[in-house]
Amino acid sequence: MPTGSRALALLALLFGVPAARADASELSRQQPSPKAIPPSSGADPVVADLDRLDDPLRLEQQLRRLLTVAVADLRVTVPNGQARLGDFSVGSNETLAGNLLVLSGSADLFGKVTGNVVTLDGDIIMHEGAVVSGSALSIGGRIRELGGIVQGEQRALGAPPAAETAPAGALRLALTNAAGLLGVLLTLGLIGIGFVLFARPNLETISDTVGHSVFRSFLTGLLAQVLVIPTFGMLLAGLVLSVVGILLVPFVVLVVPLLFVAALVGGFLGVAHAMGETHLRRRMAAGVMVGSANSYRYLGLGLLGIGAVWLAWIAFGWVPVAGSLMFGAAFLATWLLATIGFGACLLSAAGIKPTFAGRYMPPEALTDEYLWATPQFGVTAMKRPEGSGPSRQ
Repeated sequence: MPTGSRALALLALLFGVPAARADASELSRQQPSPKAIPPSSGADPVVADLDRLDDPLRLEQQLRRLLTVAVADLRVTVPNGQARLGDFSVGSNETLAGNLLVLSGSADLFGKVTGNVVTLDGDIIMHEGAVVSGSALSIGGRIRELGGIVQGEQRALGAPPAAETAPAGALRLALTNAAGLLGVLLTLGLIGIGFVLFARPNLETISDTVGHSVFRSFLTGLLAQVLVIPTFGMLLAGLVLSVVGILLVPFVVLVVPLLFVAALVGGFLGVAHAMGETHLRRRMAAGVMVGSANSYRYLGLGLLGIGAVWLAWIAFGWVPVAGSLMFGAAFLATWLLATIGFGACLLSAAGIKPTFAGRYMPPEALTDEYLWATPQFGVTAMKRPEGSGPSRQ
């Protein structure tokens, strides 16, 4: 054997084995060896009544006084049951009749106990297949349900605090937030595809209303958010006053929230459509070849733009102060866009009326002077002849 290996073996022999023995002896001093506690006898027996567990504090005081005596002198009588010191288990094929008291240990139950189970400074572990016909009380411990059944009441007093789960790492948190954002965007994208397929004129009208009446749409959406709950309450109150109205209350309670959500989602998609269309048209005006321009592309670009608002929070959301500020900024921006879209949906009557979409002039503006002064066809502009400029004095 090499010299180094011999030295390591000698060190392990000199220090490792005694230390292990010392740790084992210390552990044995801290945890009492499992044993049955004999019943108390004499003129003044110590009785722990477990048939009624309505006063657990008094029972705890009584049981803790028992532990002040030496283990050899420990005596307690459990009517209709038995007492144990240290960890105790009931096998899967065993049935323990009566009550069970476990001091300074856990009750590891796989089988059946026909009475109540009480532990002091230990857990009650209910494995799969375990059944407690009575109640379970853990003083200074926990009741750990692993598939067992407690047919009575379950209580745990003074349970030690569970180990706090370590906070998720920054990368894991960012991935979780990114997955949530992706799910929301995909859901809105699928709903937007349905809007384009079945309600494209309505969506375009809402989008044009957003583009031509942003401030008016915001004020309308803000006012609607303030009045929606009082209006809904007044509507229900008015229906309750009549016999026919009472029959319509369930229908109104179901339909009105659905209409509100539909208007909010439709308006939000209209904002996304307007954002994508504005961005794409600006690139086309700058001479950039962008390919085909359609509502699907407008919606996709708009949703990506809205999702970009949340990217900063996803990347730095784990920072204590900056993450909260970024979340607040992203939430405020999303609320503003949703409010504008909601107002545009209301102004356009769900995309039916293009009054505020900037598509045509109002009838009162079509005067005779306007019609006669407006050429019906293009007029070629005339150039000023050279040298016919204003003469200088």
